[in-house]
Amino acid sequence: MRLYQYSAQQKLPITLDQAWEFLTDANNLKLLTPPELEMKVQYGTERGMYPGQLIEYSVKPLPLYRTSWVTHITQVKEKEYFVDEQMYGPYATWHHKHFISAIPGGTLMEDLIHYRLPFGALGKIGAPFVKKQLVEIFRFRESALNKHFGEFKEPNS
Repeated sequence: MRLYQYSAQQKLPITLDQAWEFLTDANNLKLLTPPELEMKVQYGTERGMYPGQLIEYSVKPLPLYRTSWVTHITQVKEKEYFVDEQMYGPYATWHHKHFISAIPGGTLMEDLIHYRLPFGALGKIGAPFVKKQLVEIFRFRESALNKHFGEFKEPNS
């Protein structure tokens, strides 16, 4: 089965501390997820993020199809990165690395996702749809973060 990759970057006009606090609170995922996916956090957000944490959501990736999505936080390096991997959910494989770093005027947020689709060869047919959906989800997230924190302005040189 093919391993696909998706990456995204966004500059935020907030400190590294503010970015870390916001991005590692799984309860904020609902704000960053398009409403049509109807994301609901089920459990796993009672404490701050830590390696070994399990978080369960339910999502509606297709009309009339709701599924559980359980992610495992496998790695955390405070104020630098964290990694979540799907244990159960809509993908055959999901490995998502979240990086943040301080830049002049704010924080750079970078995402690197590797994923495989379910259903073997049949899943390949849906690859363009899944890629389009990921692009739309990350566009929504960028817009939601800009509304929440304001748009990043390049500092004067």
